[in-house]
Amino acid sequence: MVDLAAKPFNLSLEDIAWVRETIAGMSVDEKIGQLFVNMGSSRSEEYLTGMLNQYHIGAVRYNPGPAAEIWEQNHILQTKSKIPLLIAANTEAGGNGACTDGTYVGWEVKIAAAHDAKWAYEMGRVSGVEASAIGCNWSFAPIVDVMRNWRNPIISERSWGSDPDQVLELSREYMRGIMESGIMPAAKHFPGDGIDERDQHLSASVNSLSCEQWDATFGKVYQGLIDDGLPSIMVGHIMQPAYQKHFNPTMSDDDLLPATLSPELIGGLLRGKLRFNGVLVTDASHMVGLTGAMKRSDILPAVIAAGIDLFLFFNDPDEDFAWMKAGYENGVISEARLQEALERILALKAKLRLHVVPREEILPPKAEAMARIGLTENRKIAARVADEAITLVKNKQPENLPISPERTPRVLVVAVSGPQNPISRAFGGGGEEGSHPADKVAAILRDRGYTVTRHESLLDKLAQLDPQEQAEAVKNVYAGKAPIANLTDKYDVVLMISKIDGLMQPTERVMWPATKGTVDIPWYVYEIPTLYVSTSTPYALADVPQVKTYINAYDDKPYTLEALVDKLEGKSEFKGVSPVDAFCGKIDARI
Repeated sequence: MVDLAAKPFNLSLEDIAWVRETIAGMSVDEKIGQLFVNMGSSRSEEYLTGMLNQYHIGAVRYNPGPAAEIWEQNHILQTKSKIPLLIAANTEAGGNGACTDGTYVGWEVKIAAAHDAKWAYEMGRVSGVEASAIGCNWSFAPIVDVMRNWRNPIISERSWGSDPDQVLELSREYMRGIMESGIMPAAKHFPGDGIDERDQHLSASVNSLSCEQWDATFGKVYQGLIDDGLPSIMVGHIMQPAYQKHFNPTMSDDDLLPATLSPELIGGLLRGKLRFNGVLVTDASHMVGLTGAMKRSDILPAVIAAGIDLFLFFNDPDEDFAWMKAGYENGVISEARLQEALERILALKAKLRLHVVPREEILPPKAEAMARIGLTENRKIAARVADEAITLVKNKQPENLPISPERTPRVLVVAVSGPQNPISRAFGGGGEEGSHPADKVAAILRDRGYTVTRHESLLDKLAQLDPQEQAEAVKNVYAGKAPIANLTDKYDVVLMISKIDGLMQPTERVMWPATKGTVDIPWYVYEIPTLYVSTSTPYALADVPQVKTYINAYDDKPYTLEALVDKLEGKSEFKGVSPVDAFCGKIDARI
């Protein structure tokens, strides 16, 4: 059922013999273990060898750490495992997805805004150089979702854009770049995110396009990459009712399941219509889009039975392993289906030549590996991307630009944020003093000779009060209003710096303080020059449509903010071209 000599494996007769002979020599437990991708909870040799010996895992995806630490982890894994491992990283934005000291190049939307496919290639190339140095051979990238719903909180920055032709072009270039280093890419998230406004981490999600619409968008992207030899695909916990009912006309709405559990989408659409012969892996199995579909004991074997080859992450290893094995023993996973999954898994390892390279040589020598991480020439790419990508989306008051210490010396800098939680803070989402990009921009402006006032919001003030004082302050919230002259007489320009993160939140929207008339909300765009900059979501304009000068910077890296101020001062042109509808389909946002 699997043509191992065809794309994407292209194996020789000797390679195919290794695949099948290795499977024939496995115990049942070893076969079941190959179906799992483990997320390590420790990097100790005791833990790693325990996972290998007890659960016989076929693959690993770990959380990034320092390059030297990851090299040691992966060296242990490859030298101690009976069968060499697939070791994956999320190199979605660069080598920083493989190790924390790796090179961030840019999120997909930023790369696309730089409007040159060479930057997607460079992101793939840098990712490949750094990830392969520390022993990765598989990447859960590129993200090939077509972003058509500005309310979607999970891929607003992680998509190449809304045009399937651009998504295909940039995905191809990323794939070309990363495969130069022997990394196998896994395009995600089939059947496609960016249509629903929900995040499958948190709830069910649906790709609601018709078959014809899907063919013209996501289908075009996947078919193009498959034809190019895409080796693997990550399947999302996303329904696609049109194609599910196309391949199963008797299906009712009650029968709909996420793609990870859908034989119609795996066997009918991916394996059948699109002729994909490569490896399929689930998205993370703790996501509610999957766990809300049925009991976990049923989910594990049902995923493999539906046609997927690798199951991403244990919940409890003992439980999950037992449930997967029980599914095989009771016939939910047929002998033929298990053989097919194992052939594909081992074929991908053979394509990587893991079966012929001595185990001690799978990773480069450690000193050589460390010399590939964070190279100066690669870090310069990120700064060049920033200069090319920063986008002047709206400029209805051209007199607002440029600013200068001579023309607009007095600057009020206002920070804008979204709902915060401990997870977003842990990933740099703000919440600590000086961490908001507004503070960083204020510092840059001061260094360039401006007199800068960093606005202190009501929420900032409340944080310094005891509970009784907070209650009194909230009661008197409207006392914060003041004559407009207090604004126009003190400042020459207001610069609003926004960082709104949708990480593990159902929405990616601003959180305004309940003060209305204060400067937190830009009601005063006809009173004083007002510039609004988003350093995260490209869709912040939906909540400030009255703003006449709006800029997407896409991130708040130091070089990005320096380039931003250069452009505000007219020292550099705005060159970016938005790959998405930054006006969010709102007519008032264009006015």
